[in-house]
Amino acid sequence: MLNTQMSSEDGILTVTLEGRLDALTASDFSDELQDAIEDKTGLILDFEELEYISSAGLRTVLVAQQTLEDKGYDNVKVINANESIKEIFEDTGFSDIIDIE
Repeated sequence: MLNTQMSSEDGILTVTLEGRLDALTASDFSDELQDAIEDKTGLILDFEELEYISSAGLRTVLVAQQTLEDKGYDNVKVINANESIKEIFEDTGFSDIIDIE
């Protein structure tokens, strides 16, 4: 299960995720996220309550990054990720693409 909360300020969308971003939840979240970033210049993903991210979840993050880059913005940031999620980003090379704080 995945719960999300979204807020926007100054063109930056902040998305707080709680639960698991996996094969069961990634598709719906991806659709929701693509709609939400359509008119945005940046994205902050708050993973403080995210327990797990799978390759499908990583793909969702990458697609959002590419969507913003295609519009001329390179402003995607992950904040508050736990150590296991940070490790997944590092092991997959996503930490070279996405800013992780």
